[in-house]
Parts: sequence; structure tokens; C-alpha cells
Amino acid sequence: MGLAADIVIILVAALIGALLAQKIKQPLILGYILAGIVVGPYTGGVTIGDIHEIELLAEIGVALLLFALGLEFSISELKPVRNIALIGTPIQILLTIGIGFCLGKYLGWSFASALWFGALISLSSTMVTLKTLMSRGLVGTLSSRVMIGILIIQDLAIIPMMIILPQLSSPKTGLPLLFIAVIKSVIFLVGMFYLGRKLLPRLLMHVAQWNSRELFILSITAIGLGIGYATYLFGLSFAFGAFVAGMVLSESDYGHQALSDIIPLRDIFGLLFFTSVGMLLDPVFLLENWIKILSLVLVIAIFKGSLFYLLAMLFGYINIIPIAVGLGLFQVGEFAFVLARMGVETNSIDQDMYSLILAISVLSMVLTPFASAMATPLYKLKKRLFRYEPMQMENIPHSGLKDHVVIAGGGRVGQHIAEILTQLNIPFVIVELNHQRMLECKNAKFPVIYGDMSQPTVIDVSKIPESRLLLITIPSVIRAQSISKQAHLLKPELHIIARAEGIDQMRTLYESGVYMAVLPEMEAGLEIARQALLHLEMPVAAIQQYTDAVRQQLYAPIYQSTHDHKLLAKFDNIKDMLEISWVTLVPGSPLINRSIKDSAVRTITGASIVGVIHENVFHPNPNAAYAFQEGDLVAVVGNQYERNEFKKLAAIRYQA
Repeated sequence: MGLAADIVIILVAALIGALLAQKIKQPLILGYILAGIVVGPYTGGVTIGDIHEIELLAEIGVALLLFALGLEFSISELKPVRNIALIGTPIQILLTIGIGFCLGKYLGWSFASALWFGALISLSSTMVTLKTLMSRGLVGTLSSRVMIGILIIQDLAIIPMMIILPQLSSPKTGLPLLFIAVIKSVIFLVGMFYLGRKLLPRLLMHVAQWNSRELFILSITAIGLGIGYATYLFGLSFAFGAFVAGMVLSESDYGHQALSDIIPLRDIFGLLFFTSVGMLLDPVFLLENWIKILSLVLVIAIFKGSLFYLLAMLFGYINIIPIAVGLGLFQVGEFAFVLARMGVETNSIDQDMYSLILAISVLSMVLTPFASAMATPLYKLKKRLFRYEPMQMENIPHSGLKDHVVIAGGGRVGQHIAEILTQLNIPFVIVELNHQRMLECKNAKFPVIYGDMSQPTVIDVSKIPESRLLLITIPSVIRAQSISKQAHLLKPELHIIARAEGIDQMRTLYESGVYMAVLPEMEAGLEIARQALLHLEMPVAAIQQYTDAVRQQLYAPIYQSTHDHKLLAKFDNIKDMLEISWVTLVPGSPLINRSIKDSAVRTITGASIVGVIHENVFHPNPNAAYAFQEGDLVAVVGNQYERNEFKKLAAIRYQA
């Protein structure tokens, strides 16, 4: 069967390797590499017939990998951590290339080979890091955002490396070729971002109008690979063109759908790539050089981990964040495979160096989950041995925090809540990560803590065990889940009210233990509708009944999905008993000029009067001597029958 048989062997071997990797909680790519070693030419047994053909298919995997990376690229993800991502990451890459170059020269390699080695070890693993963060429930924390920001810039750095590094083998002819490559890249980028941004989204719009999922998938695949091939014909990298195509499409209305459709295809061809990587790994080489490999892994891990730690400290991150970043990004990543393969194909590096890089990368990836789990114990040890950094706090009462409300997020919603609590003399503290918003809270004299509420250190400082309530105003459901989880570890009975962006997010938050989730957009829409109905002179009671009905309709599915039906019925009965009706005393009402006591409202109807609005002045819980006046708006509490009886009593003479 030739190539078809080879593909079948790879798929079966990759499945077994992936299942094994999943069983021991390792990234699937390690299982694919292991499968490649088993079916490769160095191990005997079942062996692939034509490795070269598989390598050609693997090039499509690289292109699709970078195409998907371009689709995922988002400037907005860099905003909260833009300084360390945009400035710190290039510093890290250059310093790591420097130490790699020194190691290469120490090992007796040529200038070009040593520089290749430095570039290869400068990149960390996006796949392994994200997998580790997700498995530990840390996605959404500040440390995770710092790591993701750094990884995005590292992944982007692969593009100039793919252009520059192959030219290093022949320095005399390399500089002119490099200059030509840069000119070609600029021409290509200008053309793509000026013409591609107009033509490609328009093309996808026409394809999407036919409502054919198959045609849409075919279109985005053809765009990604077609532009990559055109770039190759232009004298640039196949993968570089695919990446730029992904970036252009990511800004269109069809970027998210394109990404979701291309991921399965990317994963299949990516499987071929990582398996082909394993095929070139010689187990005999590993056994003969295991001391050298382990030594290099140790040196690289210590240097990169320490460098990330110092950079995080330099850019103002404190407490556990530098430790978490250092232990999370010390490894050599999967894009080193892409570069190393290119190095072998262009004869820039030899097979021994390729095998060495592959071994270092795989081993460092395997160690990452275990090293990352050491962040919390090491931070606790640091606090015991050294004087650790205090949290930045402003306007905290001298008596400390007790019986207070914790507000996670000091944006507009958090500050509005703070203003209300200030007027009601209810103690509270805001926890805000954005420095500018923290300064706004400080200037408003609100008690505020500068930090990430999802971090255990900040949770401790905000005194969650002594608090009465936690309000999460942050729109990110992932961060809200993380905050809720950390808070309930310290105080399981704590009530948490969180902000949600839709029904699905509400369900997710309730499953995370949130007491109440609120839809701000729905509440804003209801208030706009209420104001419109007031302007149209609709009765206040009718408006109130309408808004209550809308809320019940929208929030009911949440309770139905999270509570027993009997409990829901009890909830509805209790809510009905406590509902308020507003009744206007019209001319001729028997209650006019009579006091609450003389009217015997409670005795006759069973309803209770909880407030009266008289001449635009609200009188809460009026005393029994209060005399009703014409035009009064009376608030009564009771079940539906009791409220209806009060309405009859208030208008009986008028109706007669």
C-alpha cells in the first residue's frame, strides 16, 4: 500500500502513544514523538517504508500549526502584560541565545551551529505550558497571563528566525540573501495587510452565504496552504506565508469559525509532524550521550528559569508570580522542532545536533508539570526564610478588615458598588490588578489592594475568612471560577455574587459554587425599558410586574438546571410571598385621609405596608398614624391573593 500503509501505521502508533501520555498526564505530543521513535528506522520491528514522504506531509502540519497560530493571535491578550511581553521577551530570547552560543562554543561547535543552538533553546513550549496551567486550574491568573503573553511573542519570533538562521551557514553570501529576504518579507507583508485584509474576508463572506460547512473548511484550508505555497514560490518560507494568512483572517468576522474548523485538520497533520520528529531520534544516541543531555537540560533549565524569574521581578511582578513564571517556562518548546528540522534540511546543523536538541526538548517538557507544581511550596519556603514583599494597599482602616465586603475588580461596576457601600457605611475593600484603576480607587478614597484576586497571597490579604460577602465584577468567567475556588478553600460557606456575560457563563459560575450570577446587559436593558415605559405613562405597578416577569423568565433556567424541582417550587412560593406591589390611591379611594391603623389593612387583606411615596418623598415603613393622601404610591408585601385584596380595598368606593 506504500504511503497509505505508512500513514495507517503512524496513526495507530500515535493513538497508542497518545493514550499512554494521557494516562500518565503528559502532553499528547510526547506520545506522538514516542510513537515516531517506535516506528522509526532506528528501532526495528514495524517500520515506516518511506520517511521522506511522511516528512513532506509533515511540512503541511507545520504550515497549519502556524496558520492556526496566526488565527489565534490577538493584540488584546497582550495588553495587561504588554511591557514584559513586548520588551522582556526579546531580552530573554537574546540572552538565551547568548548563553546557548557560549555552550555551543564550549562543546566545540562552529559559530553558526552554536548560534543555531542558542536560538533553538530560547523558545519555550506553548502546548506544554497551557496544558499544565489548565490541569492545575491556573488559567486566568496573573501568572498565567504573563506566561501566555511571553509565549505569544516567542511564537512570533519563530518567523524571523526561520528567515535569518538558514543564511548563517554561509556568512559571505548570507548577508545579501538575508537583505533580499527582508525586502521580500516587507513586500509580502504590505501586500497581505493592504490587499489581503480586503480580499480574503470578502471571499469568505461569499463562501459563508452558501451555508456549506464543507465548502467553508475547504476555503480556509486552501487560503492558508495556498498563500503559504505562494510565499514559497516567492522565495520565502512556506510556514511564514501560512502564519501571515492566519493573522489576516483573524481580524475578519470569520476568524473564530475558521480557527474552530482548522483545528482538527491541524491536529492530524501536526500528529504527522511530531511523529516524524520522533522518527529521526536515535535511541542509541540517547544512551551514548545521556550524561551530556542531562547536564545540558540542567544548565538550560537553571538559566532560563532564573532569567524568567529576574525579568518578572524587573517588570514589577512580586510574590509568587516570578517563581511561577520561571518554573513554567524553563523548557525547550515544540517550535524548536520546526527550526531544527529546517536546520537539518538546509544542512545548517548535523544529525547529532538535531538528536541532541530533540532529546533536551522532550526531557524538559516531561519535567515541566512537576517543576510547575513546586511553585507554591517554594514560595512558602521563601516567605519563611526571607522577608517577602508586602502587598500595596491604600485607605485600609486602621482597625483592619472584618465583617466587610470584598469587591474583586475596581472597574466602573466595582467603583459604583463601592460608592453605594460608602453611603451605607458598609465596610468593604476593592482588589484591583490594573494599576490605573487602582489609582482611581485610591483617589476616590476607597480601600483598595493592588493585586490579582485569584492568587492565594491576595486572597489572604483581603481577609476572606473574616468577610461577609464576595462580589466578583470581573467579566472573565475563567478568572471568576479561579477566584471562587480559592475563596471557598478558605471559607466554604461564603456567599459569592459574580458577573456573567450569558446563560452559559451563569451555569458555569453556579457549578463553581457561586451563590448568585448577574447579567449586567440584561439588567441594563430592563432599566432602559422601565424608563421608556415610565415616559409613556404606563402604571408603575404594571411596569414592576413586567420587569419581575422578565427576570423570572431569564433566571428560571439557571435554577432549574442547578436545583431540585421541589426546591424550585418552594423558592417560587417564597418569592411570591415576598413580592412587592405598588398601588396608587386614586380619587375616591376609601383609604384617603384614613390612617394605617384605622384602615386595618393587615387585618382585612393580610398584606403589609412597607413604604409610601408622597409628593416624590419616600417614607419607608410608615408608622400606624400615617394618614393616606390622594396620589400616594403605596408599597405592599404579601402573596398574590393578599396584594389583590389590598387593591380591591384601595379602590372599592371608586369602582362602585
